[in-house]
Amino acid sequence: MAPIASNTKIRSEPASELGRNSTAILDQVRETRRPVALRQEGRNVAVVVDIESYQSLLDEIDLLRDIQVGLADVEAGRVIAHEDVRELLHKRYPG
Repeated sequence: MAPIASNTKIRSEPASELGRNSTAILDQVRETRRPVALRQEGRNVAVVVDIESYQSLLDEIDLLRDIQVGLADVEAGRVIAHEDVRELLHKRYPG
């Protein structure tokens, strides 16, 4: 499941178009995996994106948060040496 490319050109439609032409817009988003921005009063206010891309973005955010926590732990010295971890795991899961 590849995320939306950061250089993806987002098509913009008036929000009212979603009401008039929702099936076509949703089909296009699903088939092309390209998001569609919805405009009100000339400003983009929402984005329609396919569910796989949306889940991929959420997964990527979770991973980046985990990395940030890990880096903060390293900087704060909250680390365990590799050999100590192996010993702990062998004690917990012998065999």
